[in-house]
Amino acid sequence: MLKSLVLKASSKQNVLYPFLYMQQRGLHNRNKMAMEFIAKGWNALKEVDRVIDYCEPRDKRLIPHLKTAKDNFEMALEVDNSNTHARYWLSRLHLKYHVPGQCKAIGAALLVEAADMGDADAQYELGRNLRIENEGVDTDQQAFYYLEKAADQLQPDALYLLGAVYLAGDCVKKDIASALWCFHRASEKGHAGAAIACGSLLLRGYEPPTSITKFNLKNGLPSRKPRKKIGEPKPNLIELAKEQFENAAKLGNDLGFRWLKRIEEEEKHLLAA
Repeated sequence: MLKSLVLKASSKQNVLYPFLYMQQRGLHNRNKMAMEFIAKGWNALKEVDRVIDYCEPRDKRLIPHLKTAKDNFEMALEVDNSNTHARYWLSRLHLKYHVPGQCKAIGAALLVEAADMGDADAQYELGRNLRIENEGVDTDQQAFYYLEKAADQLQPDALYLLGAVYLAGDCVKKDIASALWCFHRASEKGHAGAAIACGSLLLRGYEPPTSITKFNLKNGLPSRKPRKKIGEPKPNLIELAKEQFENAAKLGNDLGFRWLKRIEEEEKHLLAA
């Protein structure tokens, strides 16, 4: 009896495997086609960004590029309706550019969908918009929710903004350790402003969390609280700050160079004294 059941299940799996393989192959092909359309749309949008500062936003010369971008993002969604990148970039077109057929309601809906589907860039953009573009409506907690979701995926801009929220105690309890953690991780991801903020806090005497590169396995979220061990030597905050300012300087941030010069002058002054 048992043998017959095993054989029956095995025969069903043999029939099912080719179907699953074909299904997975189809998903892969659709995703590949969608990414090709997204790349074409992104290139067209990049051309718009290259010249838009030197002309009017409604300049007719931008329309062909904007239309190309819109068509490609829409085709990407037709090919793969679950693609969050296509949703995000199409939402940006509707919200930020004077694209033919522009509709801010469609853009907002696409942005919310992409954020709820887990796209980190969409989560940051939605959180940022909820913070600054809803006068008279309290959306701080919603904004914080999406910013934290994006920060959990280490989205640099979200980490920087979340760090600013913790630093100011805006809609959450003021938490310097969490702010420092966010700025440090954003700096690691190439955010010059976060590097400056992190270095400035270090110079003010705030010690970085020892768990800055560790994760809390219990809930899957980064652990941002400092943990001190008895007898553990204190970190050299000036050297750590210099590392952050050097990161900013490498990214072309002028404040990074200024801070490095100021620290160098202070060190020379102390040596001379």
